[in-house]
Amino acid sequence: MNILRDIQSLSVFKQNASKIVKEIQETKEPVVLTVNGKAAVVVQDAESYQRLIDSIEYNQTVVVLRERMEDLKNSDEWPTAKEAFDGIRLKYGIKRG
Repeated sequence: MNILRDIQSLSVFKQNASKIVKEIQETKEPVVLTVNGKAAVVVQDAESYQRLIDSIEYNQTVVVLRERMEDLKNSDEWPTAKEAFDGIRLKYGIKRG
């Protein structure tokens, strides 16, 4: 992040919105907008924002999987495949075919 370019006052952004949005889309770098000298919001291109959201979701999934693996590692008993599938069938109302 280039502090001199990537922090703008809201009033400067309003005056140059088209130009700044085009720069954001080209550089893929967010811009921090300030109100009364304090950071207020971040403007970011949609593609970069989606990548950020995808990354957060991926990381949250990894954390949960690591926790579950640790739970299984510390467990004395693992469910059998039949018990696991029976539990899934019960949870989702799936009848045996």
